[in-house]
Amino acid sequence: MRLALAQMNTVVGDLDGNRERIVARLEEAREAGADLVLFPELATTGYPPEDLLLRPGFLRAAAKTLDAVAAETKGIAALVGAPHLDRDLFNACAVCADGEVKAMYRKQFLPNYGVFDEDRYFQAGRELVLLRCGETLVGPTVCEDIWQPGPPATDLALAGAHIVANISASPFHLGKGAEREEMLATRARDNSCWIAFVNAVGAQDELIFDGHSLVLDEEGRIVARAPSFEEALLIVDVDSTTAVGRRLRDARRRALARARREMPNPPVIDIPDRESRGEPPKPVVAPPLDELEQMRLALELGLRDYVEKNGFREVVLGVSGGIDSALTAALAAEALAPERVVCVSMPSRYSSEGTRADARRVAEMLGARYIEIPIEPIVDAVGAALVEAFAGTEPGIAEENIQSRVRGLLVMALSNKFGWLPLATGNKSELSVGYATLYGDMAGGFALLKDVYKTDVFRLARYLNERAGRELIPETVIERAPSAELRADQLDEDSLPPYPELDRVLEAYVELDESREELTSDGFDADVVDRAVGMIDRAEYKRRQAPPGVKLRPKAFGRDRRVPITNRWRG
Repeated sequence: MRLALAQMNTVVGDLDGNRERIVARLEEAREAGADLVLFPELATTGYPPEDLLLRPGFLRAAAKTLDAVAAETKGIAALVGAPHLDRDLFNACAVCADGEVKAMYRKQFLPNYGVFDEDRYFQAGRELVLLRCGETLVGPTVCEDIWQPGPPATDLALAGAHIVANISASPFHLGKGAEREEMLATRARDNSCWIAFVNAVGAQDELIFDGHSLVLDEEGRIVARAPSFEEALLIVDVDSTTAVGRRLRDARRRALARARREMPNPPVIDIPDRESRGEPPKPVVAPPLDELEQMRLALELGLRDYVEKNGFREVVLGVSGGIDSALTAALAAEALAPERVVCVSMPSRYSSEGTRADARRVAEMLGARYIEIPIEPIVDAVGAALVEAFAGTEPGIAEENIQSRVRGLLVMALSNKFGWLPLATGNKSELSVGYATLYGDMAGGFALLKDVYKTDVFRLARYLNERAGRELIPETVIERAPSAELRADQLDEDSLPPYPELDRVLEAYVELDESREELTSDGFDADVVDRAVGMIDRAEYKRRQAPPGVKLRPKAFGRDRRVPITNRWRG
């Protein structure tokens, strides 16, 4: 049997565009001699459609889209992810063949953790479906179904499925690809069946879908792997007789079958079996990516899709001569093109000659547009307006933050005037502890580094330079001690613990939910822990107002980590 896995980048709500993308891939698969083509979860609507699923008009339009896709399945079959309204709403895999929808498999396990909220929208299915193509039986599943160690995969295998097909929209975080491969290999071995896993690719708001579609044989060996972070059509020939041989030798399945009071007996849908498929495809096994390359590609895909799918042409950001803004500009130039990036330098009396020169050098080295707007006259005017209100007080953070807010004002004004998407440049370390100014450097439409720790900012900057074989980010920027430059001789470490120590605490407290007692008993410096935890807890109100940004880690701020602002728990 010849399978095609259509690793696609859909757009939420773009029903006509998604239909065109699906039909185009369907035709490519037909030309490649495929019997069956797999499309990602909710491919007709894009994933996740969230509260669009609460609108009856949207569901009616989605049903028409699926019918239009099914009409194109002449001489080929397809598994297409779509919402299915039948007394209740289901997250379904439509079996399309001979120009119509033949059957609907309804997702059985609805994730409701992390970024998922499927219980809000869907009812869980219960029934299985089998497809028969010649002598090969295929059992469809949807995303979370395959992560479960038992049914539905075990039930499909007991019912005779040689291939368990899984259509997914599985969000990315660092290391997720390796986790999936390990899990799918276990499912293949335990059920003595082939696994065909197709994943969505692309970005939807904060979420990244990395593709990394896979076909594994019954021994759990990877037969084909699609590239990550890009669209692909993976063509694979599957020999189901190898699964039959393993099952004859593996007595565990017989014991499992005897333990069942009633054997699964799902309906079997016949799909076309092509007599001639042409030359066997050469197996494609894309190489796995290291962590820094995963970061780079995820960040660039996240920004590019956010810009393109929301109709922006150019982006604008403040460049200070510091490493965060330099890295943001470099990633934006790669993701979009240098001419679509506008770098704005906004020096104050505290900006050193070195940072002013580096801000210009960053734009020049990237080939981006450069604008310089000194802010001192505006800061002085604001200070003069506040003289009476601030009378009798000592200068402090309020005065420092006026500079940051003036910069935010100017970036937003340029965005408003020219339609440029404003990029906030802060990193996860700063956002964690609130070392950022509301309506100042936090202002923007998209925060590219929102889930990137400061230590990883340095690693990525060096990696971009090594990869390019030249300085995209000046070495002076990378080597300079971080500073907000809001007062004379200011350094970040005047207000924060050193970033290598801070980031270790942040990862343990924010992502692993370790308590203060656990952190200190694990050997973390008690003073660093106390300072960091206090700042993290106090800054929740700031994070709630931060722009969306690319999710890179298992627990990102926003969709993953939800802590009440009004909250007296300290632990």
